[in-house]
Amino acid sequence: ERDCLAEAIYFEARGESRRGQIAVAHVVLNRAASEGHPDEVCEVIREGEERGRGRCQFSWRCDGLPDIPTDKQAWAEAKDVAEEVMRGRESDPTRGALFYHAIGVKPAWAPKLQRVARIGDHVFYVR
Repeated sequence: ERDCLAEAIYFEARGESRRGQIAVAHVVLNRAASEGHPDEVCEVIREGEERGRGRCQFSWRCDGLPDIPTDKQAWAEAKDVAEEVMRGRESDPTRGALFYHAIGVKPAWAPKLQRVARIGDHVFYVR
């Protein structure tokens, strides 16, 4: 579970500040704790894969590229953040967000949700 969470941090937020990485980690954990999403972290990050390329909840899972961390330092940092968040040592800066996107995209679903935070290059939402 920690490695799955670290993958999400690495592929979604490795260029972000530690706070930004913590925020992404919390969205994954918030989903695992919420109705309508799988209960396990690994299943949360794989959600939608069965529908094919471009249909995943997390785009890096369905982009056709290998999901193998190549930046050793960033991977070590992602594992550290995952560990700290899973142990409850980092509070949720997203206030319970279940969704987010990079600031450079405008998903159709965003206006239907309540924006709760912008952290780094990501915008976070609750229902």
